[in-house]
Amino acid sequence: MLVCVVLALISVDALAEEGTADTRQGIAPDIREDDTKLKIQKGDTVIVPIPMSNPTLGTGLIVGGAYFYPQTEEQAKKQPASLTGAGAMYTSNDSRALVLAQQNYWKEDRWRFTGVIGAADVRLELLASDETSGGTRVDYRVGGPLLYTQLSRRIKGDWYGGMKYRLIHAAQAIEAGTDTDSSGFDLNDVTSSGLGLTFEYDSRDLPMNSYDGGHFKIEGLFNAKALGGDNDYQSYSTYVRVYRSLTDSVVLAWEAQGCLREGSVPLWDACTVKLRGFAATDYLGKTSLSTQIEARWKISKHWGLVGFGGVGDVGDSFSGLSDNENIPSYGLGIRFMVLQSKRINMRIDFARSDDSDAVYLSVGEAF
Repeated sequence: MLVCVVLALISVDALAEEGTADTRQGIAPDIREDDTKLKIQKGDTVIVPIPMSNPTLGTGLIVGGAYFYPQTEEQAKKQPASLTGAGAMYTSNDSRALVLAQQNYWKEDRWRFTGVIGAADVRLELLASDETSGGTRVDYRVGGPLLYTQLSRRIKGDWYGGMKYRLIHAAQAIEAGTDTDSSGFDLNDVTSSGLGLTFEYDSRDLPMNSYDGGHFKIEGLFNAKALGGDNDYQSYSTYVRVYRSLTDSVVLAWEAQGCLREGSVPLWDACTVKLRGFAATDYLGKTSLSTQIEARWKISKHWGLVGFGGVGDVGDSFSGLSDNENIPSYGLGIRFMVLQSKRINMRIDFARSDDSDAVYLSVGEAF
C-alpha cells in the first residue's frame, strides 16, 4: 500500500515500533534525556531531521517532531510517554507528505492508542508489461488524504490484540498508453474505508535495533462500500522476526513475511516484496512472500558492518513478468550508531537483485 508506506516513513513505523514499558516507544523514541547534537529540543518538544535515500522515492529529507507528555517517575517505569507528533517529507522525485500523529498509553501500558492523519503526493515508476520489450517503466502518481486509528490491549505477557480503522482517498494517474486492461487492479480514483483486527507477540529487547527476542504480527483489514468506500476487498498480512546474539558483537536477524489481497484492490494497496535491491514498485501483486537473513557485526563503539540475503516472489502481479519466479536480494551495509542509549543507527546498504542494484540511506535497521 504505497501511500501508507510513504506516510509510515514519517510516522509510527519509521522511527520505532510499539512495545512494552521502559524499552519501547511509539511514534518516536523518547530522546529527551539523551546527549546528542542531532536534535533540536526545548523542554519536552524534540525536532529531528532525518536524511533518506532509496530507489522508490529518491533522495530527500524527513523532518519529524514530537511533544512528549510529562510523566512521574512511577509512570515512566511502567509505560512509555504519550506524545503528539508531526512530520514532513520531500524527496528528489518531487514526492511529498505531511502527517500529524497521536500516541497514548494507559493503565500501565495495558492500553495503547495510535492516530494518524495526513496527506501525500507521490511520484513513482512502475514496471509494466510490454509486448515488444517484455517490460517497461511508466510514470505513476498517487496521492490524497489518510486517516488511521488503532486501539490495542495487552492480552497477557507479550501478547497484544486490537482493532484499527483506515480511510484513504487516493487519486491515481498512470502514464498514457499503458496497457492496464488485464492488470486486475483498480486504477481509478478510489476511496478506501476499512475496519481491521491485529494480533501480535513482541519480546524484543529494543525494537529500533533488536539484539534478542522476537516479533510476530498478523492483521486483516476489511474494506467495504458499507463503510463508505468505493470497493469491497480484503487485505491480509503477517510477519515473524527473530533476533539472536551469537556473541557480544554479532547479532543474527531473520524475517519472513506474507501478504494477500482479495477483491477489487486499488493498485496503491497492492502487495509488495519487502526486500532490498529494487524499487518497491517493481513487484506489485495480489500475493507476495519473502524471507531474509541478516548478520550484524559491531566492530567498534560506533561502527558496524552488515551482510544480508533473501528471496521473495509475487503472484498475480501488475506487470505479469515475475509470477512464480524467485526474486533474489543480497548485499552489504555500513552502520554508524548515532544514539547509543536507544541503539539508533544511521545505515547505508548496498543491495543487488537480478538486474538491478540500489543504495539505501536511512535511520534504523531494515527490520
